[in-house]
Amino acid sequence: MTTDLFIQQLINALIIGSFYSLIALGYSMVYGIIKLLNFAHGDVFMAGAFVGYTVLAKLTGVGGSVLGLVAAFVISMIVTGFLGMGIERIAYRPLLKAPKLSILITAVGMSLVLENGVMAAFGSKPHIMPITLPTAGFQLLGAQITYTQIGIITISLLLMVGLQLFIHKTIYGKAMRAIALDQTACSLMGINVRRVIALTFFVGSSLAASAGMMNATYYGTITFMMGFIFGLKAFTAAVIGGIGSIPGAMLGGLVLGLLETFGTYALGSEWKDVFAFIILILLLVLKPTGMLGKKVTERM
Repeated sequence: MTTDLFIQQLINALIIGSFYSLIALGYSMVYGIIKLLNFAHGDVFMAGAFVGYTVLAKLTGVGGSVLGLVAAFVISMIVTGFLGMGIERIAYRPLLKAPKLSILITAVGMSLVLENGVMAAFGSKPHIMPITLPTAGFQLLGAQITYTQIGIITISLLLMVGLQLFIHKTIYGKAMRAIALDQTACSLMGINVRRVIALTFFVGSSLAASAGMMNATYYGTITFMMGFIFGLKAFTAAVIGGIGSIPGAMLGGLVLGLLETFGTYALGSEWKDVFAFIILILLLVLKPTGMLGKKVTERM
């Protein structure tokens, strides 16, 4: 592999890895607090892309400008955040005391509801984003790198760092970490557990929406099934990093992006989707807790 091709593949890996990381954060946050594998989260990512598409389509005067893109990005994160809160309130909260299998089945059902709801509203055909990102850039050791690629990687890193600061520096972040340790004790100490759980869904869904918007504008097309494979791969990233670990989700997404990109280059594009799940199986066999995960002893 030549130097310019290596750099180009590295940039591609960081971009796809940042998408996986942003989605994986939602999986890890929810699992860390209520021990739920929210399999509808990939479709929340898809819903965020469609919200952004709708906003850009409505902003006919500024849809192609930086202002329109920023507005669509922010509105998509907010609307999708409230969608996540609605899913938690309607589908998951009534079942928090139910057997784990019941809430897992509900998560799969909610995924199907989101997919088919978007298909009914927008149709089954792919949609073209009403905006074209600039292709200007610069050369680095023979590789062509665009400012759009640098922007996506930078925004993703800023969102991850912002989440880390929120978790460790704010009162709600401290409440999330406390609930992850002992929900019953937090409730007895006066923490509004339900409000913090709802906030967790809002934050996780907003991050997924940001990934959906960046993915949609970067690749240019969206479809109602786009969240299925991205959701599974982001879940794989969360497991690689250590499910329930925020830094692990960030690291797992980037590692999966690197392994998938360079593995696809070596083995061929037909192995792109297979590669991620081969890694998942090997990891579950060799190191079930992931790279940054910890063994947890369940108290009886």
